[in-house]
Amino acid sequence: MNRKKGNAANVVLGVIAWVVGIVFFFPVLWMVLTAFKHEADAYTDPPKLFFTPTLEQFQEVFGSGIGPYLLNSVGATLISTLLVLLLATPAAFAVSLHPVAKTRDVLFFFISTKMLPIVAAIVPIYVVVNKLHVLDNIWTLVVLYTAMNLPIAVWMMRSFFLEVPGALLEAASIDGASLPRTMREVVLPVVSPGIAATALICVIFAWNEFFLAVNLTAARAGTVPVFLVGFITSEGLYFAKLCAAATMAALPVVIAGWIAQNKLVQGLSFGAVK
Repeated sequence: MNRKKGNAANVVLGVIAWVVGIVFFFPVLWMVLTAFKHEADAYTDPPKLFFTPTLEQFQEVFGSGIGPYLLNSVGATLISTLLVLLLATPAAFAVSLHPVAKTRDVLFFFISTKMLPIVAAIVPIYVVVNKLHVLDNIWTLVVLYTAMNLPIAVWMMRSFFLEVPGALLEAASIDGASLPRTMREVVLPVVSPGIAATALICVIFAWNEFFLAVNLTAARAGTVPVFLVGFITSEGLYFAKLCAAATMAALPVVIAGWIAQNKLVQGLSFGAVK
């Protein structure tokens, strides 16, 4: 009897999970479907569920010059994520496996930098960037995205480093391995799923960032979110084109998540202990 109740509960929970998943995924599905509609079909009331698909919107998006914006987003995202990982890895290693007396203060300082609303900091940032003559410069976004994601990366990676079995570090120390070698050959392979998860979060945050990009860039260093705003004009909203552009903008992040999915589901220390 208890087994039947347990199976019934699992079925109910499974159905609820599917319903919740569909509800959250439906806006994305509707965006993709609208991207293949003609502009007139995107505004029908009630919405058209059956229509003749077209690639016209994607062709117009490419014709609108999305290429440079994509390159700017890819460059700013990849370079800033790489810098974040290079800086956050030793920092997280230090505050997790080799903590000092002021470790808690250091961690609080890291996370406190995220407490200031970006809208409150945009004026001084703009003044500094303007004085340095680096407005509309992709490297300005790289520096700001690195600073924006670094606190989160340190906190995330610290939690992963804390899962490293102490026996591994002791064994490496007994074998005479130096700290850099221990870090490179023992610790990093164990926390590689955590590094992948951290990198994916940084990629998502940097790729989707809009406020800094729209205020500090123009024609040369504009990113994809800035490009999407161009479809909201005084003439009205080009809904189908906007959905096509948004679909193209979402693809790189989806592909990155698909590539990293194997790392994301691996256990942190299972393989090493085994």
